[in-house]
Amino acid sequence: MLRPCADGRLPDVHPSWTTPRSRWSGPRWSKGQAHGFEADLWTLERVGAVVTRATGVVLSRASVWRLLTGRLGWSLQRPERRAVERDESEIARWIAHEWPRIKKGP
Repeated sequence: MLRPCADGRLPDVHPSWTTPRSRWSGPRWSKGQAHGFEADLWTLERVGAVVTRATGVVLSRASVWRLLTGRLGWSLQRPERRAVERDESEIARWIAHEWPRIKKGP
């Protein structure tokens, strides 16, 4: 495991950390299933596993967080929750026909 410097920063010892930001973005990170995970949701553990496979460096969850947010400028994003049974056409019909009828009340 990598140890932080005296001032709390991660040391720049691995060559992959000095490569351009484009190496850590784009299609490589688009789908979790492409990396053998059962879902496409990225967690700190999953990102750490991919970084370990790509570079051989084992990072803690905190180090993965600092790498993603501090060095790469990424931010936390949560998936939008939607019901599996959601029917967009039925929703559009309800908004067009039922909602105006209900809204016109006294």
